[in-house]
Amino acid sequence: MGGTEYAAGSPQRMSLETKIEGGLIGLLVGDALGVPYEFHKPLNIPKPELIGFEPPHGFDRAHPGVPPGTWSDDGAQALCLLASLLTRGEFDAHDFGNRLQNWRDYGYMAVGGKVFDIGFTTNAALNRLQAGSQPLDAGPSDERSNGNGSLMRVLPLALWHVGPDEELVRYACAQSRVTHGHPRSQVCCALYCLWTRRYLQEHADPWDNAVSTLRSIAGTDSLLRDELEREVRPDETVVGTGTGYVIDSLHSTRQLMVLESFEAIVRGAVGLGFDTDTTACIAGGLAGVRFGRQGIPMRWQNALRGKDLYTPLLEELLEHHR
Repeated sequence: MGGTEYAAGSPQRMSLETKIEGGLIGLLVGDALGVPYEFHKPLNIPKPELIGFEPPHGFDRAHPGVPPGTWSDDGAQALCLLASLLTRGEFDAHDFGNRLQNWRDYGYMAVGGKVFDIGFTTNAALNRLQAGSQPLDAGPSDERSNGNGSLMRVLPLALWHVGPDEELVRYACAQSRVTHGHPRSQVCCALYCLWTRRYLQEHADPWDNAVSTLRSIAGTDSLLRDELEREVRPDETVVGTGTGYVIDSLHSTRQLMVLESFEAIVRGAVGLGFDTDTTACIAGGLAGVRFGRQGIPMRWQNALRGKDLYTPLLEELLEHHR
């Protein structure tokens, strides 16, 4: 992964293994934590100390038929991506697209085989795939198709990948194109993957280094560079608001990562309201890398459903790095 700098003041250097475990489990825990609170405005979200897999009594929970500790489409699609990478040994758009279709149509990688949520843009892309579109052309590419559906699932790519940054960026963009083809979604996925890699490396300034790396890779004249500078605006402090817009999800995560524990970050993500499962998924994956598996409360790890689905993949992912 290149040269490593370690963050000043970090209490100890964690093993790569615990950071990878923390990333994948943190993603799934964050997703599951946010599921019951989805669609609610921030004012209606319980106080942070009351946010858990099971909401307080009387809370009008989203998806009332879904048992506590269940991840949504976010976690399922992330596991589809991870399974594809581990099986194929590279990013294979056809294989990944097939796995996404199997998730939607048959419950592959969904807890209990039950799919209860899917984004409009993702569903449209999968319909195109089913009709014969090439995977890298399936994702709608109009400006309005910039939800967070490809960002929410991309973390496993950064946990799996061991090649140069340029290839990581290329793969991040390609996995986005299967469902979200606009350069804005692609650049957010690329930046998030580089950001994750810098946390894996315990870099002193993960965000700024990821931004400078992406600028170098994108060059001075590209659609990605234009979207990065004009829309993402990575040098500015942008307040995130927890919506499903891909740039808002990225900035919501950025503002949450200043907090000093996994628990504070994912509860803060839920507290933003609206797209609570996805914001907590994106932030939870990165926070899991930062704090390691030991930083994720055991009560949430123990209550997380679907261990039969993610545990074999996690073991294979760890073996991939040995």
